[in-house]
Amino acid sequence: MQDDLTFEFDTLAVRAGQVRGIEGEHAEPIYPTSSFAFASAAEAAARFSGAQPGNIYSRFTNPTVRTFQDRLAALEGGQACVATSSGMAAILSTCMALLQQGDHIVCSQAVFGSTVSLFERYMTRFGITVDFVEQVELASWAAAIKPATRLLFAETPSNPLTEVADIRALADLAHAHGAVLAVDNCFCTPALQRPLELGADLVIHSATKYLDGQGRCVGGAVVGDAERVGKDVFGFLRTAGPTMSPFNAWVFLKGLETLRLRLRAHCENAQRLAEWLEAQPQIARVYYPGLASHPQHELARRQQSGFGGIVSFDVKGGQEAAWRVVDATRMISITANLGDAKTTITHPATTTHARITPQQRADAGIGDGLLRVSVGLEAVDDIIADLAHGLG
Repeated sequence: MQDDLTFEFDTLAVRAGQVRGIEGEHAEPIYPTSSFAFASAAEAAARFSGAQPGNIYSRFTNPTVRTFQDRLAALEGGQACVATSSGMAAILSTCMALLQQGDHIVCSQAVFGSTVSLFERYMTRFGITVDFVEQVELASWAAAIKPATRLLFAETPSNPLTEVADIRALADLAHAHGAVLAVDNCFCTPALQRPLELGADLVIHSATKYLDGQGRCVGGAVVGDAERVGKDVFGFLRTAGPTMSPFNAWVFLKGLETLRLRLRAHCENAQRLAEWLEAQPQIARVYYPGLASHPQHELARRQQSGFGGIVSFDVKGGQEAAWRVVDATRMISITANLGDAKTTITHPATTTHARITPQQRADAGIGDGLLRVSVGLEAVDDIIADLAHGLG
């Protein structure tokens, strides 16, 4: 599609990036091929050297994956996108491409447990140090910055407590110290939040979640500028190969077509559920940016066009009471995945954040009574009724 940037979001979500082949296909095709043939030895040499654009090998060039990359870049307002095999592969690729021994990361302590493990257990093996800070305290970020700081990493809203970081303020802080800001936009997607417009340098996605929207495939993406993403992150992917498959890219393309429609429905259901939970005497606290009681409610209103589909809450009585709620559900799926059309529930302390230390969980505010619900697209009254079984 020509002149992608002149179209509005919903049009880009359906049509951006598609280049029809000689068959004139209307839907995007899947190219399940490992390699591509060349017309001559000279053409092969030109492709491999980079002198001529075109497909070479599906580890790093595939038409279906390229269509997904171009479409997501258009939706985020980025110059380039690199699709990866998972969301964690997107974070790893970013670090391996942009950091080196002696560099330093400042990361919110309110991020996904596997992100903590990646930075703390594995990046440190390569001589890259990390400090974790309070997501919502800008002074905490500023105090942690060192001369070697090269990356600030935030997840907003955070998993699972939906803490909202001030992207503009973090971007200004990063740039003042010669660092880049990466924002994990998994919970909002570009349908609700566009970090690049707020000053962020990189956007990270787990395409597994809302970009797909139906829990079918695993994938990730990095979106940003032509240099850092289009050359550096792409160069790492070309060599190391944490690659998205063509089939998964095709599934994600289908997900993007309905992205904003789905997110609106997720937001509406989540708001209703959060308001109901806040009125229940068995609940100590509800975490949802759409509630006036949320500490960053006003920031979320300014920074996002919707509050998302994730609702977390503390059940009085700790783990025993929380597990009782989980086990009493009849319709809601007990699984740690999120962003699905089906509502899911999980106990973060023993699932998504089980591999970090008890102290790290405490620092992040993840207690034994905390539950996270990814509110799906079922009738919200049925979701409420299902949760009520364990709260009665």
